Amino acid sequence: MTSPTTDIPKGMMARALWAAENTPQSRNRAVDFYRALAISFVIFGHWFLVAPVIRNEEVQLTILLAEQEWTQYLTWLFQVMPVFFFVGGFANALSWGSARKDPEKRRAWASGRLARLLKPTVPLVLLWAVAAFVASRMGVASDMIIATSQAALVPIWFLAVYIVITMVAPVTYYVWEKAGIWSVIALALGAIAVDSIAFGYDQGWLRWSNYAFVWLAVHQLGYWWQGAARPGLTALGLIALGVVWLYVLIVQLGFPVAMVSVPGEEISNTRPPTTAMLAIGSVQIGVILLLTSMISKWLQRTRPWAVVILFNQMIMTIYLWHMTAMILIIGIAVQMGGIGLEVQPGSGAWWSMRPIWFGLFIATLVPLVAIFVRFESGSRGGSAAVPGPLQAIPGALITCGGLVMVAMTGIGADTALGVNWLALGLVVAGVVLATKRVI
Repeated sequence: MTSPTTDIPKGMMARALWAAENTPQSRNRAVDFYRALAISFVIFGHWFLVAPVIRNEEVQLTILLAEQEWTQYLTWLFQVMPVFFFVGGFANALSWGSARKDPEKRRAWASGRLARLLKPTVPLVLLWAVAAFVASRMGVASDMIIATSQAALVPIWFLAVYIVITMVAPVTYYVWEKAGIWSVIALALGAIAVDSIAFGYDQGWLRWSNYAFVWLAVHQLGYWWQGAARPGLTALGLIALGVVWLYVLIVQLGFPVAMVSVPGEEISNTRPPTTAMLAIGSVQIGVILLLTSMISKWLQRTRPWAVVILFNQMIMTIYLWHMTAMILIIGIAVQMGGIGLEVQPGSGAWWSMRPIWFGLFIATLVPLVAIFVRFESGSRGGSAAVPGPLQAIPGALITCGGLVMVAMTGIGADTALGVNWLALGLVVAGVVLATKRVI
């Protein structure tokens, strides 16, 4: 009798179809769908957000939210990081809950989770480092190199936060088992306390701690979803809570409308996160809980479920390279005399051209994904060859340091070779340490 794995057809779509036909009925398929949907919203949101335009014979990567203030309300739809952390909590609870029962799987769990998150980042950072070096040799101004590489690499800030949240999952899951929903409430109250003290007593430095309070609270709520018998019963309550919370924060307390950073605004709801992210997250999570039953039934069909599986097999690659695809098209447009870049962002003509630009972005992203998805698909391996947590976790922290530097300032630098070698070294060394068994 042959092993089931020997019957898997070759080719990613063929494998996805095989997996769809052999998926256990007990699997919550909506989780994978929401993960794919959330990343898709982030990508299209970024493509809307950055509005390149030529002004005074100079290319400017303007931000639409600053050009057209009404578009800030669109961020309530496109800012879906709460959904991703919520779904991540569900997935980590399921994964860790299973792995901890087996000593070998328990040892390899951290490195296994890190491999798929980290390995796809290496070629992206290396490519942009090479591009920065070549551009500096060609005489391109360092400010332009830094700004361009930072625009392409800024999405990886999310990875740094998500990696840390994932690495502490064994601890937070233990807390969940002891305290249950009270652990979510405690973290939410901590976030409220941080905002109250930071804004009420001019202690802005304290706000950075909300990276932990806010995102851990949402991730912890994912633990609840993984074990909830009938989560739809609380959906309307979460929506109502979020709407009231948003009203108080924005209308009564003057918090920003936008759920992402807007140039020129003194306060950002995301960097660092305010409790507005918990409020919008409550609404979004309530909505997806209401839709889960319908989505799950639809995904019982083989074809749509196979598409979701396929997307999730390359989800990190798509996310990491979508801004590079955009930058490439903008660069080509500049070389063609600024074609399409003279239109005022937010104007009727600008909006009418969005489908064309998006089509070009997608057409560029597809071959990039085809080339680099091997680093993601090749990140799944057996537990015997991976490092344990004492090596994986320090490696993850080193990587996060490099990712934060790259996301904040790009890979370019005002150095002899035009590259931020410290950030590059931290990313590469951290990934190797976290995913390769060297000790």
